[in-house]
Amino acid sequence: MSRDRLPPLSALRVFEAAARHESFKQAAEELFVTPGAVSQQIRLLEEHVGVELFVRDGRRVVLSDAGKASAQILKEAFEKMFEATRLMKQGNQKGRVTVSAAPSFAAKWLMPRLYDFSAANEDIDVWVSADMAPVDFATSDIDLAIRYGNGHYSGLNVEHLLAEAVVPVCSPLLYEAAPIRKPADLSHHVLLHDVGFETDPSCPDWAMWLKAHGVEGVDASRGPRFNQSSMVIEGAVAGRGVALAKRTIAEADLKAGRLMVLFDEKDKPLEYGYYLVWPQTREPTPAQMRFMEWLRAEALRVDGAPSAHIEPPVFAAMDI
Repeated sequence: MSRDRLPPLSALRVFEAAARHESFKQAAEELFVTPGAVSQQIRLLEEHVGVELFVRDGRRVVLSDAGKASAQILKEAFEKMFEATRLMKQGNQKGRVTVSAAPSFAAKWLMPRLYDFSAANEDIDVWVSADMAPVDFATSDIDLAIRYGNGHYSGLNVEHLLAEAVVPVCSPLLYEAAPIRKPADLSHHVLLHDVGFETDPSCPDWAMWLKAHGVEGVDASRGPRFNQSSMVIEGAVAGRGVALAKRTIAEADLKAGRLMVLFDEKDKPLEYGYYLVWPQTREPTPAQMRFMEWLRAEALRVDGAPSAHIEPPVFAAMDI
């Protein structure tokens, strides 16, 4: 096929997304169009190349042999186009690093430190994208991501940054008003819940924590629930109750004396931690490498070692 007979780029882009998801609906959501528009672009592309690219099976679509043969090539081609565009954007700019992190981690751990980096590296602009969704490096401008998980991320370079632990915390003012000297005293206080703990196999929620400490007579289901760890921390700082908190997220408030750890609770590292990830297909720029070195140094100050060994969690037997 001659170059002047290439299909429209828009149709190829739609096909690549539909092939990657094997779903017209998910491709439409990614591209911010309707499923009908995706279907129409696929039909136009099939007419252009004269071959069926998807096999329709009721409401499902499955790649045909011809579709399978071209999907991976197109995926790699678009990744190179995105990379070329990213480099074009950087051409007349000072160094820029775009990093993705979960909202609570970005707000409570990354941002307070970022001002020091910016002051020492005035030639680098750092853009922070706070998002819970995993990053699709192939279709976004994200350079690096900090992910909380088990570190198993296919197709990415992965470096362990920080271990994590969960500890019970409250404000000193709440403690002074009604001392909480033993876990059973929690029956007299509001429990603040991080909804993420209930779906995280490495994090003990209140029910698991109370059971592990042999506490009875405390209703673990009562108390407000929040879908962001930072909101749980803010509630505890405001004296609205007692929270199970990730130490990394609560670190600044603990150091400032706005929170205190109860019961002399010792850190028990979780199975999950924080990882720095970036694509294996993309070489970091000098600006990105400088930012990564700074991140490693900050993590070293907190964790003691950037790749510290994490013991199995004490609550593993309850992760069902």
